[in-house]
Amino acid sequence: MRPPDGGRIIFAKNGKNNLMIKVNTTINAIKEMVNGLHQKPVTVKLNLGRNKFVTFPATLNGIYPSLFTVSPDDKNFLGKTAYSYSEILCGRVKIAKRDDV
Repeated sequence: MRPPDGGRIIFAKNGKNNLMIKVNTTINAIKEMVNGLHQKPVTVKLNLGRNKFVTFPATLNGIYPSLFTVSPDDKNFLGKTAYSYSEILCGRVKIAKRDDV
């Protein structure tokens, strides 16, 4: 059954209750959000799996049709600096604007 506004519904099991989670985020919405952060300082949080996270300050400097790049503020950072928009959609990468600069 589709909701009246055409969005998707995902059913998640939480204990004895079934919860309905409505997904509103699309790749186009993520691209617009990333485009709004172009050349601005951001905080990148990576989910590495098994409850491991890496958070680092960076500047979002490259926007391409299928990915975007960030340059970490720490020059000794050896991690990956190019991410696809689907990684944000899946929750592997989170980007937030930094207000401290």
